[in-house]
Amino acid sequence: MAGNLQFGQRIRELREAKKRTDPAFSLRQFAEALNLSATFISKMETGQFDPPSAENIKKMAELLGADPYELLQLAQKPDPELVEMVKEQPKEMADFLRTAREKGVTAAELTEMTRKLRSRGK
Repeated sequence: MAGNLQFGQRIRELREAKKRTDPAFSLRQFAEALNLSATFISKMETGQFDPPSAENIKKMAELLGADPYELLQLAQKPDPELVEMVKEQPKEMADFLRTAREKGVTAAELTEMTRKLRSRGK
């Protein structure tokens, strides 16, 4: 397998940080909480195995107190919730995203649009 060293290193870093605050939080305990093998986690952390499913990555984030979107991005996996949202309105969502890309909308502009949408109707 190709693996993803950047993702694996971030998981190890987060797991080791959690272990410093909770000495009982071992690699084996982490793996069991995810219903994965400790061998898989170890090999994933060293980039030998690819990241698990998006659902398991979100569980990892929860267990590690991390941002699930950061981990999904590192793993290069889409958030299943976003996939469902696109499926609900495929043409409109695709048109919106394509237009935003064509017009060169920046991250700052997207953040501002999001802020405005969140404040709408309050």
